[in-house]
Amino acid sequence: RWIKFEEKVEDGGERWSAPHIPVLPLHSLFQLRTCLQKGTMLLDLDASTFKEIIDQALSRQLEEAELEPELRERLAALLLRQPQHQPTKPPLQLLAELGRSPCRGRHGARPWRLLRPEHLPAASLSFQLSNRFKKKVPPGAEAAHVAVGEVEFLEKPFTAFIRLRRGVALGSLAEVALPSRFLFILLSSRTKVRACHEVGRAMATLLTDEIFQRVARRAEHREDLIAGMEAFLDELTVLPPGKWDPSARIPPPSCLPPPRRRTALPVPDWQSHGNGDTAAAGDRAGLGPPRCSEELERTGRLFGGLLRDIRRKAPWYRSDFSDALHPQCLSAVLYIYLATVTNAITFAGMLGDATANMQGVLESFLGTAFAGSIFCLFSGQPLTILSSTGPMLVFERLLFSFSQDHSLDYLEFRFWIGVWVAFFGVVLVATEASHLVRYFTRFTEEGFCALISLIFIYDSLKKMLSLADTFPINWQYRLDDVTSYSCICNLSSPGEAQAAVFVRDPSLPPALSPQLSAAPAGLSRTQCLGRGGHLQGTSCQYVPDITLLSFLLFAGTFLSCTALKRFRSSHYFPAGVRKLVSDFAVILAILASCAVDTALGLETPKLLVPSELKPTNPVRGWIIFPFGANPWWICLVSAVPAILVTILIFMDQQITAVILNRREYKLQKGAGFHLDLLCVSLLMVVTSATGLPWYVSATVISLAHMESLRKESATSAPGEHPEFLGIREQRLTGLAVFVLTGVSVFMAPVLKHIPMPALYGVFLHMGVAALNSIQLTDRLRLLLIPAKHQPDLAYLRHVPLRRVHLFTVIQLLCLALLWVLKSTVAAIIFPVMV
Repeated sequence: RWIKFEEKVEDGGERWSAPHIPVLPLHSLFQLRTCLQKGTMLLDLDASTFKEIIDQALSRQLEEAELEPELRERLAALLLRQPQHQPTKPPLQLLAELGRSPCRGRHGARPWRLLRPEHLPAASLSFQLSNRFKKKVPPGAEAAHVAVGEVEFLEKPFTAFIRLRRGVALGSLAEVALPSRFLFILLSSRTKVRACHEVGRAMATLLTDEIFQRVARRAEHREDLIAGMEAFLDELTVLPPGKWDPSARIPPPSCLPPPRRRTALPVPDWQSHGNGDTAAAGDRAGLGPPRCSEELERTGRLFGGLLRDIRRKAPWYRSDFSDALHPQCLSAVLYIYLATVTNAITFAGMLGDATANMQGVLESFLGTAFAGSIFCLFSGQPLTILSSTGPMLVFERLLFSFSQDHSLDYLEFRFWIGVWVAFFGVVLVATEASHLVRYFTRFTEEGFCALISLIFIYDSLKKMLSLADTFPINWQYRLDDVTSYSCICNLSSPGEAQAAVFVRDPSLPPALSPQLSAAPAGLSRTQCLGRGGHLQGTSCQYVPDITLLSFLLFAGTFLSCTALKRFRSSHYFPAGVRKLVSDFAVILAILASCAVDTALGLETPKLLVPSELKPTNPVRGWIIFPFGANPWWICLVSAVPAILVTILIFMDQQITAVILNRREYKLQKGAGFHLDLLCVSLLMVVTSATGLPWYVSATVISLAHMESLRKESATSAPGEHPEFLGIREQRLTGLAVFVLTGVSVFMAPVLKHIPMPALYGVFLHMGVAALNSIQLTDRLRLLLIPAKHQPDLAYLRHVPLRRVHLFTVIQLLCLALLWVLKSTVAAIIFPVMV
């Protein structure tokens, strides 16, 4: 049987083989062409039953090939006898049948059972209703039948090619209940046509070819069909004898070239050669944004691009909510929620250190929830996730230091900068400055994406390494000195000195360590510190191996996320189970880490969520007053630093938008570059007036959001990889993520059980996944691969290897320069350098 690829019944008749590309003897194709030239050809035949088809095929033969009445009757009786189909059974059912069935004959073979015509409807109904194979058949498919065989009583071959005027259901003739359109019959004696079976395989392979199908459906004469076969022969690649084993089975490639390439002008470099060439060609076709689309064309009117974005997105607004009713969106919400919460806490901690807690964890949670929700409701690309970014953090640190050095009120100064940034952003929207996005190249996109990905990887590793300072490893531990390990509580009151002495074996967990008290009233560590005392002794700083367990949780979460994400393409379990596990990969990895952490019971650092709605720094309020603390002229001077922030926001926002709106993601609802920039600009006013952090598109989290919403074809032919259909475009997942982020303030009792190392592992997974999604990573691997082992990439066919390496080296140098700038006081000019 064929659906794009060939499957054979294996020896023993118990199972179909794995799908493979059919390999045909060239002579069988020449014999098939002869059969089409000399045999019976019935095009647009009106018939409703298989018997009527056979009768007309036998009665409308060419004169030189006409059969005698006796032979005609014997052929009709033979052709109307139909064999039983090979059943498609799951492995567990085959095992059960094997256990209860008696021993079979040699090789376990089972003879074919012939069905009488009066039994065909019942057999068809019972078999076709239980056939799991039908799920693999694409909708709208039709069946074609190839009947070949060697008959002793025939002196000359009987050949017929039949095309019905309309698809007709022919009972159990087809393996599945599908309408039939084409039939090919070849019966011959052994001496007249060699290898009828191979001629039949050639005909079946021809009928699965989309170009030949088109010819066969439109052919009006025999010559049209022959011309279609000649076109098929022109595209063949012949393997010389002795260089190929015909019994070898070529597995289907991961992706196939579209048939339109064969109908267009010949482009030899686009021919499929494994999966690397096709993927690279597709990647080359999908670089960057739709640079010539109307989304980035100038209208020449004020706010013309914004109005066009609104008109483009308005018809899709209702579907932006209805399209989210899918289980995949639930997994995306949970995944991106945890990533957003972790990102908010991480940046809030650094922002609090940089601004004396003027902006802390609570402000970060509320700001993320408010700004993200508004953006998801009104933006042009709601798949974008807003977050605090590294460049913004650097600017906040510099602004706070400048305010302290010049005795200025930081929040009021920041308020006026935010107002100016919003004004400049509206001006950019009005003048359609976003059309400059069309000049962003792969060089810029990959450099920016690589930088943000490396920041994620660096921050996750840096946070993990800092655990060694918080929970130091006991390097001084010696087994012989275990009896001298002690910790004494010295209280401030002289009469209470040495109130408690703790002696324990550092090699044991705290619950198993023996504790000896030198005083009647033994004090715990918490009680000692609560009374104003301090600990003194060699084991006071002893901590169980929390650092080791934290790194195990960190690495385990990262590896689990990666492995479970790839589980979709594995060969275990049904496709629905694989897809479900892959969609919920991050959630399953975090739950596994929580289970391990709870089972061991060590006090690893947990997720900290504020439980009260009050500013982190008590000296500030929720509303920032624009006048009073600073001189009046500050509102004018603020325009200077606002220009730098505007450049930063424009570059950060629009480069992320370019990456998310690439053609390779097959987005159907269009982009909204002008509308997105307007939303971010107006949100600057609100966040500045309330003292909340500033937000812009987060590249890595947004890419993770897109990847978690990938749509793939539900039905694919056996052996064919699911086709990428696009992204599930909607507003509800992002909105749910930000609403949950705001509600997280009240979810502290639940979230406090999540270990931070597990969330840092998710950070590392997102950074590595984003880094692997760009071509720069592939070109870096080429630097380490000898030329003869390099993959057959499309750009290596057109560009000399030294040019590719030169391009990569220049890109690495620019990336290193951006990293150095980001890490110094010159980070304020980072957007200009991009």
